[in-house]
Amino acid sequence: MKTRVAVMGIIVEDTESVERLNGLLHDYAKYIIGRMGIPYREKSINIVSIAIDAPQDTISALSGKIGNLAGISVKTAYSNITGDE
Repeated sequence: MKTRVAVMGIIVEDTESVERLNGLLHDYAKYIIGRMGIPYREKSINIVSIAIDAPQDTISALSGKIGNLAGISVKTAYSNITGDE
């Protein structure tokens, strides 16, 4: 199956959803290349970026699940790089 490399930008405004976010990221861990989290205390938010290499439908599914969490926003940028799973 063809995979794509993508980056997800995640803004966490509601810390009540962090446990569910971490659970989702754990469920998709085999696809995640790297993860960086930055607490922005002055604005009371957290910024998370995820680099992922997965089939496009898998990336879309994860992004949709994250976007459905209360107080969390996500945007995904896809590269043109493809590979095989």
